Amino acid sequence: MRTIDKTISVSSQISPADLAGLADAGFTVIVNNRPDDEEPGQPSGDAIRAAAETLGLAYHAIPVTHAGFSMPQVEAMRAAMERADGPVFAYCRSGTRSTNLWALAEASRGADPALLIAKAAHAGYDLNGLRPMLDTLAGKA
Repeated sequence: MRTIDKTISVSSQISPADLAGLADAGFTVIVNNRPDDEEPGQPSGDAIRAAAETLGLAYHAIPVTHAGFSMPQVEAMRAAMERADGPVFAYCRSGTRSTNLWALAEASRGADPALLIAKAAHAGYDLNGLRPMLDTLAGKA
C-alpha cells in the first residue's frame, strides 16, 4: 500500500481477506480500477464488493483497461472521492492506474497539477507524462 495523501492510498490487487484490515485502518471506500479476468486467479470485483459491503465499506468499480482513461472514468472517480466520508483505498494491478485516475479526477476539481505530481512522486509514481492532461483538466493549459 502506498499513501498519496490523507484522502487516498493505492495498491496492487487485493483479496477479500484484505478488507477487514483496510476497514480497521480507517478506509471507508474501496475503488477497484482493475477489469475482471485481467490475470488468471485474480479475485473478481464481485467478491471484493461482497466483502467490502459486509464490512460497511462503500465499493466502486471503475475499471481501466489498456485503452486508457475516459472522461466517464475520471468523473466516476471524482464522484467517488467527493462522496467519500473517509479515506479511499484504490487498487489495480500495480497501483499506477489508480494513481493516474486519482490525479485526473483531482485535476478536474481544479487541483494544482504540480502538487498532484509531487504527491504521486512521494508515493513512488511518476505522473509527468500526464502533465498536459492534468493541466487541461485543471484549466491551466
